[in-house]
Amino acid sequence: MVETRFTPPVDRRKFLHGRWASATDGEDSGCEIASILVHARPERLDAAARAIEALPGTQIYSRDPKGKLVVVVEATGADGIGATLNTISLLPEVLTAALVFHAIDAG
Repeated sequence: MVETRFTPPVDRRKFLHGRWASATDGEDSGCEIASILVHARPERLDAAARAIEALPGTQIYSRDPKGKLVVVVEATGADGIGATLNTISLLPEVLTAALVFHAIDAG
């Protein structure tokens, strides 16, 4: 018996996000936006905010002096938001970083 590997006609990532494009289509020029809740030590909040604002596509939307930041991130491409979230969570000033909102604008 010969096994054949099934190749799905639809790209999995695009399917999960409601886009029915085939895997051979080019990447779309859509934009992703996300909101990340960041918790830092109150005495390190300014350093965390400066480090986050230095990242491309990030903006501090709100700040709580008790150590919380709401960060808005804009990115293009499939991995932009995830890479930025990982970068923020690995900053030495950051205790936790949690994705609380994510949307894709197909353009």
